[in-house]
Amino acid sequence: MESTSPKKFRAELKDYLEMALKEPLRIQRRSGENFVLMNEDHFAGMQTEIASLQRRLLAMGDLASGRTSEYSGRESRLARLKK
Repeated sequence: MESTSPKKFRAELKDYLEMALKEPLRIQRRSGENFVLMNEDHFAGMQTEIASLQRRLLAMGDLASGRTSEYSGRESRLARLKK
């Protein structure tokens, strides 16, 4: 991940925006605060992945604690999908 200062970022904004299309960019203040600039599509993909992992984690927690029950529908999932 490329790093820069706010002063250099402002001076070369166009170049850094082009860089952020390919990989995230860290902007570091002297005070120690850090910010990350990234492409919106990359950010949206990360948000989707986080949501997916959270759902999986919740499901695993349900399985581990026994809060699940066997599917008792009349037809199998495969049969329902074939319709």
